[in-house]
Amino acid sequence: MSNEFIQKEVNKIYGEFEFPKNMAMASAWILGNLKASNLKVLDVKKTSGLVDYFVLASAGNPIQAQSMAEEVAFQAKRLKQKILSIEGRGGSDWILLDLGDIIVHIFIESVRDIYDLDQLYGEAPIVEIPNEYYFSTPEDESEEEGYF
Repeated sequence: MSNEFIQKEVNKIYGEFEFPKNMAMASAWILGNLKASNLKVLDVKKTSGLVDYFVLASAGNPIQAQSMAEEVAFQAKRLKQKILSIEGRGGSDWILLDLGDIIVHIFIESVRDIYDLDQLYGEAPIVEIPNEYYFSTPEDESEEEGYF
């Protein structure tokens, strides 16, 4: 997947929603396209006094998790979003990116149930993630436009 394609799609999503939902949804698209599993966006405005959205994702291994975190951080910086903290680098089971009003949680699949944020914030509404946020390619876009 090319950097140009990622930037184009992230820009499109970022412009589609209001802040801070735009960054949450852009993060979800990035994670979905880097083959995250069990992807969720939770609206935690009413259950957390700290942030508006949690983005939860699972990765198959620490290298995949680190790649996901790096791409979300890169795109956030490119969009002039402040990154307050990144925790859990270097092979950790859980990487947390604090983007202010959004926190992105990337877990290794085998430990996500141990931390169980899904249950802890079970009352929070789940934001629907469009199917096209899961692993799209420039070729998919060309086919949709009628180019083969």
